[in-house]
Amino acid sequence: MTAAPLRYFVGLASFEMLAMFRRGLFYAYLSIYLRHHLGLSVTETTLFATLPMIVNVMAQTFVWGQVSDRLQLRRTLIIVGEVLAAFSTVLIWYIHRQFVDPALAGYTIIVGLTAVEIFWSMSNISWSALISDIYDEQQRSRIQGRLTSMGGMGRIAGIWIGGLLYDGMGLRMAGWGFFEGPLFFVAAGVMLASTLPLLFLPEGGIGSNPPPLQSDTRQPSGSNSAKLYLVFLAGMTLINFGRNSIAVIFSQYLTLDSGLALNSLTISYIFNTQSAAIVVFGWIAGWICLRLGNSIALIVGTAAAIAGLTLLAVSTALPLIYLGCFMRGVGDAVIMAAAYTYASILIPPQKRARLFAWFNGTYFLSFGLAATLISGPIVDGLITAGQPETLAYQASFAAAAALTTLGLLIQAALLYFLRKR
Repeated sequence: MTAAPLRYFVGLASFEMLAMFRRGLFYAYLSIYLRHHLGLSVTETTLFATLPMIVNVMAQTFVWGQVSDRLQLRRTLIIVGEVLAAFSTVLIWYIHRQFVDPALAGYTIIVGLTAVEIFWSMSNISWSALISDIYDEQQRSRIQGRLTSMGGMGRIAGIWIGGLLYDGMGLRMAGWGFFEGPLFFVAAGVMLASTLPLLFLPEGGIGSNPPPLQSDTRQPSGSNSAKLYLVFLAGMTLINFGRNSIAVIFSQYLTLDSGLALNSLTISYIFNTQSAAIVVFGWIAGWICLRLGNSIALIVGTAAAIAGLTLLAVSTALPLIYLGCFMRGVGDAVIMAAAYTYASILIPPQKRARLFAWFNGTYFLSFGLAATLISGPIVDGLITAGQPETLAYQASFAAAAALTTLGLLIQAALLYFLRKR
């Protein structure tokens, strides 16, 4: 088996670092801006993730997955998607500043980001397919884990710089980075810069790379594979919806005046504890998957995520919050590597982009839809019922842990069935 050239990994890792830098920079603090500066409810703030992710998944499934498989132009679609998204992001900032009503300004951001996801979905699905185009089955968990680790480094830098820009290094009002635009501008610039590492990569596609890079030798076939894939997706939906349902609202919880009342810089340290765990365990996730097997590694990673959510649900002590975030990072790294490789084994190469769109859907939708349907209503409902704000958020963390546990049980049942056979 011939290994893929080192320049391919350099290109993939550089792109992943810049992409995660941009996401950490922008999205870690947007929920706080919508909630505390523009005055939206907790459930309303979750819409900035829910509506865009619904559009993202629909576009991946019904448009770009089919286009990517038909044209086999992975790299081109990634570049076009990132460039169009960059210019659209700056436009969102300009339009939202035209409204005097804070709520209208907030909904302008939500609607704008929803439109931008049409372009990002083009990039997302081609990215997933490109990795499987380049690397064979035995390499994927190691490469995916290391890419997750490199992305964690980018996320650390993005969250730290985003924390500084959010309030102008403590010299401006909270939300200044969004209101005056620096966070929009830097995010757009990074999107444009992230297209440069793609020049190190091949165009992609199952027909454009040398045969040695393609060795999907253990794929299940026929209807059996399809059924296993659907069960796997059901488990991943619950796991992802559970562990990511608090992603949008967690920063709000940390800033509560009635609770921890942390500033943006301290919040960046807490988030980066999770990022640090992603960096460390992402680098060894491939080794973990090889030693334990993808199924068991997925279960172990999910258990770590549940432990982290449980700690956040039962304590307001900062040391335990840091520990909870670290455990969530361990879960993120291992789950990403194991689940991606598991999916790539079940998906036939000729349907790679289309079926990866389903897999990606369980992940992307979990950041918004789960918050809108589960954590947001729990928090708003308990606050309306007169419960303390801190308790309301912690109840949503407990619900997230319970939902993730259901997903773990499905994956454990699938593992038992496969071993029994």
